[in-house]
Amino acid sequence: MTQSFPYLLVCLVIGISVIVLLTTRYKVHAFFALVVSAMLVGLGVGMPLGDVITTMKDGFGKIMSSLGLIIVLGATLGVMLEHTGATAVMAGFILRITGEKRAAWAMSITGFIVGLPIFCDSGFIVLSGLNKNLAKRSGVPITIMSASLATGLLAIHCMAPPHPGATTAAAAIGADMGKLISYGALVAIPAMIVGNLWGNYAGKKFPNVRAEEMEDETALSGPPVFNAFLPVIVPILLIAAKSFYTIDVKLANKWVSALMSIGDPVPALMIGVLLTFLCKPKWSKAELSHLLQDSIEKAGGILIIIGAGGAFGAILAATKIGLHFSQVLNLGALGIFFPFLLTAVLKTAQGSSTVAIITAAAIVQPLLAGLGLDTPTGKLLCVLAMGSGSMIISHANDAYFWVIAKFSGLDMKTMLRVYSIATLLMGITSFLMVFILSKII
Repeated sequence: MTQSFPYLLVCLVIGISVIVLLTTRYKVHAFFALVVSAMLVGLGVGMPLGDVITTMKDGFGKIMSSLGLIIVLGATLGVMLEHTGATAVMAGFILRITGEKRAAWAMSITGFIVGLPIFCDSGFIVLSGLNKNLAKRSGVPITIMSASLATGLLAIHCMAPPHPGATTAAAAIGADMGKLISYGALVAIPAMIVGNLWGNYAGKKFPNVRAEEMEDETALSGPPVFNAFLPVIVPILLIAAKSFYTIDVKLANKWVSALMSIGDPVPALMIGVLLTFLCKPKWSKAELSHLLQDSIEKAGGILIIIGAGGAFGAILAATKIGLHFSQVLNLGALGIFFPFLLTAVLKTAQGSSTVAIITAAAIVQPLLAGLGLDTPTGKLLCVLAMGSGSMIISHANDAYFWVIAKFSGLDMKTMLRVYSIATLLMGITSFLMVFILSKII
């Protein structure tokens, strides 16, 4: 299998084009689009069919072994928090601090915090009732409120685990998961702020009169504030502590060793799930069974996309296209710009932030050395750059775009001029933050 660089490049472009075409025009599930693309690229570069299948299975299994439990537990944590009303309690607590005059900021911060364990589309649906009610009470146009909530959720969704895009990219690239959570959140804060500021500016031009007619859907009950925040904060602190506090486990006593062990994402998320039981005084067997089943179903759809992304990445690695890129292009001059631009193009073309960053990670991984990112810090910056690119640009081919429009009653024109432009500004802002970090860490 010795092909020229131009030929390999053509195969790669065809593979990416197939993913975009199948997912956007023909509405094919991302799993099948990635599998078809992987097979086309593998066969196209001259791999025997048996080798293509074996390589895809190996790639699928490898990524599932490293991320399967994290994704399932992350989904379970989100479902449990939704069911117990903890998300509404967190939102209400933030609102009391900020006040109704700063309602838009309250929704941005709420989206950011709730979005730590919950996927952005689920988070928006869960908080949409609170969002509508707060728009009515404060008199702030629903356009501004929805943009603030949506961008707060999106900022952290694209940048930090346990969300599938960032988690998969970290595993594929080899970035430290705990540091990615900490730095991802740091980079996401300015993106959230920019999203809020643009939403306030542009949203004033598109006030939505129906906001006054919306019913009060705010949750009337829920756990105490401390209990509501506990399942979110504890896992984050545990994972971050392990990443930034290094110790020789062999020299430590058993208690220190145990504390370091629970800083791994899997036990940390398990602890978070267990802490959600404090958010509700009584649980029935049927209720718990339904919630766990719902969690598995939600995680299943994500897992198969991640697995297919791993299969696609394994095929690209087998073609040694990274070696060809490094020989032909001056990748060292591009650095973190390359993963950012690649992910931004993929996101804009096919709509899904998760698919964009998974595909980009598969392409970038063999190029790390040429890009000058083959170090622990370089890998971290690479994933952060891809996370920034995965925000740009959300428009009509993005499912989250339509979730926001549907639950807020906003038309296409308003969404494009307010939310879509906000995602462009957020992506650029977060990448500038990553660029600054690259100079100081």
